[in-house]
Amino acid sequence: MSATAVHSLWTMAGGVTSAAPVEKFKAPVIEYTQLAPVLIVIGVAVVGVLVEAFVPRRARYYTQVFLTVVALAAAFAAVVGLAAGGYGTTKAHIAAMGAIAIDGPTLFLQGTILLTSLVAVFTFAERRLDPAAHGNRVDSFAAQAASVPGSDSEKAAVKAGFTTTEVFPLVLFSVAGMLVFPAANDLLTLFVALEVFSLPLYLLCAVARRKRLMSQEAAVKYFLLGAFSSAFLLFGIALLYGYAGSVSYAAIADVVDGAVTKIDPALADTMGNDALLLVGGAMILTGLLFKVGAVPFHMWTPDVYQGAPTPVTGFMAAATKVAAFGALLRLLYVVLPGLAWDWRPVMWAVAIVTMLGGAIVAITQTDIKRLLAYSSIAHAGFILAGVIATTPDGISSVLFYLGAYSFVTVGAFAVVTLVRDAGGEATHLSKWAGLGRRSPLVAAVFAVFLLAFAGIPLTSGFSGKFAVFKAAADGGAGGLVVVGVISSAIAAFFYIRVIVLMFFSEPKADGPTVAVPSPLTMTTIAVGVAVTLVLGLAPQYFLDLASQAGVFVR
Repeated sequence: MSATAVHSLWTMAGGVTSAAPVEKFKAPVIEYTQLAPVLIVIGVAVVGVLVEAFVPRRARYYTQVFLTVVALAAAFAAVVGLAAGGYGTTKAHIAAMGAIAIDGPTLFLQGTILLTSLVAVFTFAERRLDPAAHGNRVDSFAAQAASVPGSDSEKAAVKAGFTTTEVFPLVLFSVAGMLVFPAANDLLTLFVALEVFSLPLYLLCAVARRKRLMSQEAAVKYFLLGAFSSAFLLFGIALLYGYAGSVSYAAIADVVDGAVTKIDPALADTMGNDALLLVGGAMILTGLLFKVGAVPFHMWTPDVYQGAPTPVTGFMAAATKVAAFGALLRLLYVVLPGLAWDWRPVMWAVAIVTMLGGAIVAITQTDIKRLLAYSSIAHAGFILAGVIATTPDGISSVLFYLGAYSFVTVGAFAVVTLVRDAGGEATHLSKWAGLGRRSPLVAAVFAVFLLAFAGIPLTSGFSGKFAVFKAAADGGAGGLVVVGVISSAIAAFFYIRVIVLMFFSEPKADGPTVAVPSPLTMTTIAVGVAVTLVLGLAPQYFLDLASQAGVFVR
């Protein structure tokens, strides 16, 4: 057969006759400047991986810390630049071929995530708390993460002064996923972002220097339950695609509202099938509520918070909540507002059991990290009250609460890293007895954070709770506010119990000592206290900022 005959067969088989004009492939239009915060963080994370490969071991720690801080600061500057350019208000639009929404909530949440991560990274870099090992300063992370705990290779790595500097690029990859998660404007982008920020967190949970087996157990639990929740989310995405014929938020919302006239013949049998919508929506909500740590999807929280290295716990507790609540808000307010009658009763129930469950179980805890974990579950319930409001005030109150809560959380976990005995961090509550007499400043700072968690006036916790409860009451969820106030009263009991333990108990002779940190951890704690007091004493500017940023683009 001649070559021309083969060629004509090939063009016919492709469905294109050689005479027909070939349609040009259109290159995607990507607005790089508007995606700058994400691109900066991902770019530097990739550079961080190359640093691990090419930079000599003794210089890696300083290089990685410098790169990470610069990346987060530059990305925050990019967010501020976008906000100043009006992308949060008048120029809000859908970028990256419909995948990313650049609007007020996106920029507010990205700014909060970047600032929180920047402050949290200082605790990752802390190297003065543990006594030096073989003449080398050590941080919270294993000398060699791949070696078996207690093995000869681990002992050799400790002796050689190795450190796991890979934690810094992992943090950056995680932050990059968190930046995309609340900005995602289609379900596939949402899923990819979820995996990008979850996988590094699974690894970070497993690399504690002390109590390594507990740390690895926490990582395995987190990974298995996280994979389970991702499967729920993915199955929900498949069902919603069958329902709407699209994964785009706006397209799904149009089908929910009945605004679609043109139906894809391939999907004619399933499009508009309410069973697919309800089951798919419920599955996606399940995946997001897992990340938020709401009851009954909270079982991973106490074990992972307790087992992970404390700097990782602080970072994860603050930043993950901000990203997950941002995604939850966008899903409920942009995709499913037409379903509010269906999802509000379910979210009512989830919010009530989350507030009461977190507060009541926290009373029984004897470990400070587990206590803070159950406290974070109760806070997830309080924030859900604002989500349920379904009003513009509901969005802005949730944004404000997330900003206030994240700094208090990072600060509180930074204080936990300071209280130490021979076995490392002294997290059992009995060890904290009399801390106020041994180290009045550290105990006072921790008391400020606990009072903020309890929602005592003149702290950011009070301003946040007041805003969220007011929005819920205005949105017709008065019963939820009553449950919230009762839960806050129960929670106040165990926060104040810790304060009484620190200041009004006799210190034990063999009690823990408070390590003197480097300026890095001091900065983290100082920023936490400053934000807690500023948002408590003068919250109005930040409430206004949140209300300006509270409009989703569709």
